[in-house]
Order: sequence, then C-alpha cells, then structure tokens
Amino acid sequence: MYYIKRLYIFFSILALIIFFFSTEIVKAKSFDINDIEISQPFEINFDKSKVIDLGFKKAFFELIYSLIKSSDFKKIDDIRLNEIKGMIETFSIKEEKFIDQKYFVNLGVSFNKKKVFRYLEKKNIFPSRILKDQFLFIPIIINENENSLSIFSDNPIYMNWNKTNKKYQLINYLLPSEDLEDLNLVKEKLDVIETYDFNDITKKYFLKNSIICLIFRGNNEVRILTKIYNDKNEIIKNNTFNNIDIYNESDLNSLIENLKNLFEDTWKKLNEINTSIKVPITIKIKNEDLKKSNNFEIFLNEIDMISDYSIQKFDKEFIFYEVLFNGTVQNFINIMKNKKYNLNTQKKVWIIE
Repeated sequence: MYYIKRLYIFFSILALIIFFFSTEIVKAKSFDINDIEISQPFEINFDKSKVIDLGFKKAFFELIYSLIKSSDFKKIDDIRLNEIKGMIETFSIKEEKFIDQKYFVNLGVSFNKKKVFRYLEKKNIFPSRILKDQFLFIPIIINENENSLSIFSDNPIYMNWNKTNKKYQLINYLLPSEDLEDLNLVKEKLDVIETYDFNDITKKYFLKNSIICLIFRGNNEVRILTKIYNDKNEIIKNNTFNNIDIYNESDLNSLIENLKNLFEDTWKKLNEINTSIKVPITIKIKNEDLKKSNNFEIFLNEIDMISDYSIQKFDKEFIFYEVLFNGTVQNFINIMKNKKYNLNTQKKVWIIE
C-alpha cells in the first residue's frame, strides 16, 4: 500500500509538470504580435540588432494600443527599450531580405501577459480584454439649416469611413448597403431622429452590435449624437467639434480619427480589467480526471481577468487551485458558465463537477 501511494504521488506530480510546461499553456500566457515589418537602408554602419529593436518597439505599441484607451497613450510614450525587452518572451524572424540596398524584416513577437499587466498597473492604467468584434455603423449627416440629411453616396463620412484602419483597432465596421427604402424611412423620421431607435434597419444585418451616429451640421460647429448598442448595453455619447468642415479632406480625416478613438475607447471601457481588484477563489477538481485539470489550466491562462493561479495542494481525491480574479465573484461565475463549466459554489471551496 505504501509503494502504491508513492507511485500515485509521483505520477500526479509528473502530470502537473507536463501541464505547466506544455506548449499550449505557454502560448496562452503570452500576447502574440505578428507581421511586424521594418525596413532600413543597408549602409556601411548598418546594424541588424537596431532594426530588430525598432521591431520590438513597433510590436509593443501595436499591442498596447489594443489594450488601453487613447487617453492613456501618452502615459507610455517614455517607455525605455530595456523595459520593452523585459516583457518579451520570444521573438522570431519570419522573413528577411535585401532589395535595392534596403534591408526588410518581418517579425513575430510574444509578450508575457503578467509582465505587461504589471507594467500597466504601475502606470495606473487599467487594460481591457482584446476582444475584436463587428459593428454595424450608420452615419447620418443632418444639415440643421436646410433641414435635410445625407446617408449614403452623398455622405463623406460614409464614403471615407473604412478607407483608413489601424491594425490595433478592435472594431470592424460594416456600413449599410445603399437602400432606397432605408433612405426614405430615415427621411420620414427626420423630425424625431434623435429618439428613433433604427431597429427597422439594424435588424436586417443580424449583428448584435451597432453604432448610430447622427452628425448635426450648424454654422460654426458639428454636434454629434452617438448611440452604441451591443447585446447588453446602450450607451449614448454627445460630442461637439468647433470650426470643422466635413467637406474639407483634412477636417474630415481628423473627425473620422476622433470618432474611431471614441468608439474604441467605449468598447474598451466595456471590457476593462480592473487589475487593482484581486479576488481569491479556491476551486477543486477530482484528480482522477487529468484531462479536465489540463483543460481548466488552459482556460485559466486564456482568461485575461485571471491575475494569477497556483495549485494550493492536492490529496488522493482532489487538486486544489487558488485563483486570483480581477473582478467580482459573479463575473467569474458567469465566465465559467459561458465556458460550459459546471461549478458547484455551495461550499467555501468550489468544485468543478
């Protein structure tokens, strides 16, 4: 009996080691940024390492701009190269070539999630989960002087909205197709357009997310009423821009960039991770089901709101996990339900059944 017990402990420890060092779990603990392209003239003082360093910086800012709101961008401008390198787990050169006395390189860079979140916490920045999603975007320009509106081909925002997109942006915009029926419907609602819900139009696209953007043109200003909908929220934003002409290319581009930042920031706020909150949760899993334990650890590594976790102990029946969660207990339970975990919370130590 004594030797059987020792063998059981040995194989349990061996299984846990395999879990912790598996490639799948290591990958889940990192942010992977790919297709970072850098080029430099191939001159006498050419230094390949300096080009790679530029790639590290570019990869870092591409990641960070996906994680934080635009109002926090300036807080990280002064980051040093050695700080960026300290957050890198691995990098790879996907392709390199010399063309016309120029060196071109394509990099892939993996950043350690915990180290990135720790850096942002020191800067008093709350990151967001990187959740990319599609939104139906309906921009309507209303000329208050003429009491008229433009939606499709006569609307410069509609025509130029998707011309410039940045890799770090999380929202993919779908603009409505030019539909005479929709145009007439909106014209009929002009007098009550600020309270109209646009459901007759949005339901045609079968998307859970939509943005209705009403742009009111006055004499010296542009007033914008935005309604942002997803499956759980309705958010209303009011913004005013002075001395702007939406039919001027420079002003138009500036307005589009500002609006995209506003929408990105709103989406990030909905998915924000409060890293100052660390709720300890103890969960146990029957140790006879190694596959379930392995999948649970992969799940813990994939959820950005998990600050940390460790195996507290294990006995002949259960493996006990201590999880630090950046959010409320109910949020954690909801995430577990969405991942199809049957969690029994009746006792102090929860159990996955």
